[in-house]
Amino acid sequence: MNRKASLKIFETPLILAEAFAKEFKIICDEFILKNGFVNVALSGGNTPKLLFEILAKDYISSIDWKRINFYWVDERCVNAESNESNYGETERILFSKINIQNNIHRITGENDPEEEALRYSGLLKSNLPEINNFPKFDIVLLGMGDDGHTASIFPDQLNLLESDKICEVAVHPSSGQKRITLTGKVINNSEKIIFLIKGKSKAEVIKDIFENKNESDRFPAAHIKSTEGEVIWYLDEEAGSLLNQKF
Repeated sequence: MNRKASLKIFETPLILAEAFAKEFKIICDEFILKNGFVNVALSGGNTPKLLFEILAKDYISSIDWKRINFYWVDERCVNAESNESNYGETERILFSKINIQNNIHRITGENDPEEEALRYSGLLKSNLPEINNFPKFDIVLLGMGDDGHTASIFPDQLNLLESDKICEVAVHPSSGQKRITLTGKVINNSEKIIFLIKGKSKAEVIKDIFENKNESDRFPAAHIKSTEGEVIWYLDEEAGSLLNQKF
């Protein structure tokens, strides 16, 4: 496990999301104070959904939303109205409550996947500062699947971790659904990388990643190691239930 990684475990998914909502405001305030704005890449999934609900309920007036630029880590190739759309879910839960449309830079899932990967790559290159020849995010929020995938980088597509492209088209190994994803080098180029993970179904993979057992390199999430900052893993107790006490 990367020395720049740290781990926080919370009793329930709700307590986890509440704790990170508080931390999210603090981190954003720090970046805004330093730079005047903050660039954030969001993910989909159940834990971010819970986070967005808490932000919409408790942080509408206390966070300086107009200074946050929102992007996406990945997106399914569906339209924004689909309940599978990462952007659509965030819009319904959070963005509909705040007026920051000019700050929202979504991956357009209904576009041709290859063309959209190129368009979004160009957008990130234009909008974000560049370090190590890649765009640099301030904050990236990630989840992790039961198979150890993160973003839309799946175990059978580990080459996306080392791609020299900014965005790539990925394919879900079971459904065949196409997705657009940031590549590993872009994710690892970020200053703060935050995993939000819940559930007992993730416990074996978490144990393998943190204890380097059973060839954990086969899990894409094990390759997320920030070159510019830190990786923080937020787990609920079920996800962290198999870890040794030292963690």
